[in-house]
Amino acid sequence: MSAKELGRLELVREVAAKRMKVAQAAGRLGLSPRQIKRLVRAYRQAGAEGLVSRRRGKPSNHRFDEDFKAKVLARVREDYPDFGPTLAAEYLRAEGLSVSKETLRQWMHHAGLWQAKSARVKRSHPPRLRRPRLGELVQIDGSPHDWFEGRGPRCTLIAFIDDATSRVMYARFVPADSKSNGVETSQAYLAALHTYVEAYGCPAALYSDRHGIFTKHDPEDAEPTQFQRATAALGIETIQALTPQAKGRVERLFQTLQDRLVKALRLAGIGDMEAANAFLPGYLARHNARFTVAPRDPQDAHLPYTGSREALSRTCALHHRRQLSKDLVLSFQRQRYVVQTGGQPRYALRKQTVTVVVYPDRPIELVHGEEVLPYKVFDPEQHVPHPVDDKTLDARVDAILKARPARAKYRPAPNHPWRGAPPTPSNVSRLTTP
Repeated sequence: MSAKELGRLELVREVAAKRMKVAQAAGRLGLSPRQIKRLVRAYRQAGAEGLVSRRRGKPSNHRFDEDFKAKVLARVREDYPDFGPTLAAEYLRAEGLSVSKETLRQWMHHAGLWQAKSARVKRSHPPRLRRPRLGELVQIDGSPHDWFEGRGPRCTLIAFIDDATSRVMYARFVPADSKSNGVETSQAYLAALHTYVEAYGCPAALYSDRHGIFTKHDPEDAEPTQFQRATAALGIETIQALTPQAKGRVERLFQTLQDRLVKALRLAGIGDMEAANAFLPGYLARHNARFTVAPRDPQDAHLPYTGSREALSRTCALHHRRQLSKDLVLSFQRQRYVVQTGGQPRYALRKQTVTVVVYPDRPIELVHGEEVLPYKVFDPEQHVPHPVDDKTLDARVDAILKARPARAKYRPAPNHPWRGAPPTPSNVSRLTTP
């Protein structure tokens, strides 16, 4: 008997012995007098066993039939073997197989398809309250990962997530090769900033890690990074986190996407960046509908961008400063650029500092003040090596291995002293002795 039934037994005995009135027992047990009379009658007929529920040990009338359960588990084994119960239940519901995540969790556990965590890791960092308004603080980062599970090249997902709502405001895959303006380069983040400002306006602050794109680590170097220069021109503050846990919103986003987005790309049969970037808008709409929360303050903190599209493109390009020679020539990336004056003398330009504006999708510009200078390229295009950091190293080595020709396994010559036996001190002495 359960503890509840044992408690009933004592009161039912009192009523059956006429030491307690039916109304008193009904009030103490929270039952109707008619229910108390039924229990007393069952007790007199079968004793204490009459108070035990007859449904105990029998299957529920609301249970799923075995055919439906077998069909659900077959679909999980076929397409969702590494999905968690919550995510698998969402995909099954879209197929018309509606089952709660907790029921599916039990089925998957008994079938050996899901192993629950024995204990959760204790948080060592206190939580921080969200900002109250959309656009007050936007966390940004990039995640290099095997997003296509070997079906395509490794790449990086750059994402902007709002702190107040957990809404993914921007996401895009970029190449994981530093030679092609790839993983976590200034150009990739500037392109992301350009798209973001065009779509939403200027947020109050961007929250990032301390990567060299966002800040310089030399305290004596006062020159801002390319990203800092662009955000300052747009009136956006940049804040660098001291630990990954401090920007936990975007870190947890990538943990979720490395689970859910990877599986969604697999089910869609996507194995390249172009198709993945076309797939992202629809996926992010579903993701935001699932995970976005309402801000405490409904007012939007974004400020509208009032400049021209041309000015925004120039702000979000790479800027390099060079000095013109007396012949109005400057050197940039092993090429010489000659300023064209149209036959008119431009003596005032001699020894002047010119900004070389590098765009990702069009020729560079030479800008002096507000004037765009016409020019002619004197030298052919040169190959300029790009630096590699810890986040691009793996992609660079993968590219090197892919470009290397296959080599046959080394076999020593028939008369080689080491042939047939590992090198020993005697073998080595035979090689070194004249």
